[in-house]
Amino acid sequence: MAEHVVELDAGRVGGAIRSGVVAFSGIPYAGPVSGPGRWRPAGPVAPWSGVRSADHFGPLAPQPPPGIGMSIGGEPDEHDEDCLTANVWTPSLEGRRPVLVWIHGGGFTSGSGSGVLYRGGMLAREHDVVVVTFNYRLGALGWLAHPALAIDGGDAAGDMGAGSGARFGNWGLSDQIALLDWVRRNIAGFGGDPGNVTVFGESAGGMSVSALLGSPQARGLFHRAVVQSGPPYWHTPDQAAAAAERLASELGVPLERRALAQVPADALVAATDAVAEAARGGAGLPLPFLPVVGDGILPEEPRRAVGLGSVSSVPLVVGVTRDEASFFAMSAPAFPHLDEERLAVWVRRSLPACDDPAGLIDAYRAARSARGEPIEPRHLWVAISTDAVFRLPSVRLADAHSRAWAGEAGTGTHSYLFTWESPAFGGLLGSCHALDIPFVFGSVVRPEVQMFSGGGEDAHALSARMRTDWTAFAREGTPGGHWAAWDPLSRPTMVFGPWPGGPGGWPGGEEGTGGLARVVAGPRDEELAILAAALGPAGA
Repeated sequence: MAEHVVELDAGRVGGAIRSGVVAFSGIPYAGPVSGPGRWRPAGPVAPWSGVRSADHFGPLAPQPPPGIGMSIGGEPDEHDEDCLTANVWTPSLEGRRPVLVWIHGGGFTSGSGSGVLYRGGMLAREHDVVVVTFNYRLGALGWLAHPALAIDGGDAAGDMGAGSGARFGNWGLSDQIALLDWVRRNIAGFGGDPGNVTVFGESAGGMSVSALLGSPQARGLFHRAVVQSGPPYWHTPDQAAAAAERLASELGVPLERRALAQVPADALVAATDAVAEAARGGAGLPLPFLPVVGDGILPEEPRRAVGLGSVSSVPLVVGVTRDEASFFAMSAPAFPHLDEERLAVWVRRSLPACDDPAGLIDAYRAARSARGEPIEPRHLWVAISTDAVFRLPSVRLADAHSRAWAGEAGTGTHSYLFTWESPAFGGLLGSCHALDIPFVFGSVVRPEVQMFSGGGEDAHALSARMRTDWTAFAREGTPGGHWAAWDPLSRPTMVFGPWPGGPGGWPGGEEGTGGLARVVAGPRDEELAILAAALGPAGA
């Protein structure tokens, strides 16, 4: 054990060799967040003596049980309100390597840093980097926001622009910043370079990265960023207050800190279902909790902050999968058999800013038909919803970043579109949400993951290419010369997977990936233009 001991600012931890790398699991990075620490920024870790064993993952943040088919064997299942732990994979404790910090997804209500899909051993071993994953507070414990939760009775609703950190919400975001600060102070002991930290995440993890791009509290704590299927989404103070009021009503307690502090964590998790149901019935992203614009951590909308230069020297990669929405639509029994009438209802309900849903549907049908792609109602729904929720906001984030970029011209911003298709559910998922994760981490080699990701020579080659590009970006600030820097007019995009559809690659695809990697100028721009016009200013 002694040869794998790292001295941290709170004490020493001992790791172990696993699959050719030194692995550390369950390291506390911030102080207790239960009891008096609930709905407060986490404080420092209490020091310990001796060598603390870091040989098992820490408990998950309190959360609902996973849905059927949504978990993989071997993942931890212990829950605890005091969940702020980190995991580190490193080739060696010597040297100074690029550091990649992964923020897990799960709709801000579920997930953990110990998921099988994104354990960091392969990235660390094969690409000579240090990988960090971690847990942060979820659900109401991490994202409940209301002036009633103001620390020490401080901030009122009118004080939401104060710049001293989390005051009445964004507790989970403050955890993420605490983790990045822990990395800055301690990662050198693991062989990492505190001056070269890439933060990357998918879904709610990507939205968290988007929020960090606009947070004054996070500046200087990371040096590159990757947003995977997580463009900026947020709640206004009024939206956050409404969610808090629904939660308190469901619990039957007054909306004030003292009463809510007495509610057990599992009761908060259960009551969140009611808030989630209300969110699913309204317009906008159907999540019960989101980062809140207005407190000191996130004083303004992230994309606006990026456009004003909040990360003008931080290189950015932003991308999506082609069929994001199929992952969520699969939970609707009507989805596989969606007809034209129900399609129109779904579009009207989810895109209330669209004045002509029928025209939008017809335009998507024509664009897809011209490329020889499927035009059944379920395919049209997935395409429209994916573009509205994920791709158009991601393009606009890339636009804002590239226009504010202060570095060398032609660098700074890059974009990708992932089109590889999942074999799950007889192919109904297509290139769905989260499918890029096992390719980035290399977990496509695991048989239990291949039920979702697919396998075989092409899958392994595509994963190797994506791992190489992600780690090159972490090392140099650019994913490689084969990518083209983003331009808001031509929108060059690295496409990973078949194009425009069907099995195999296409002429001109790069060697070594089965033809499954190529830069395409403005892929599917016709649909994006149609959608932007249909949504008008309300969709901007």
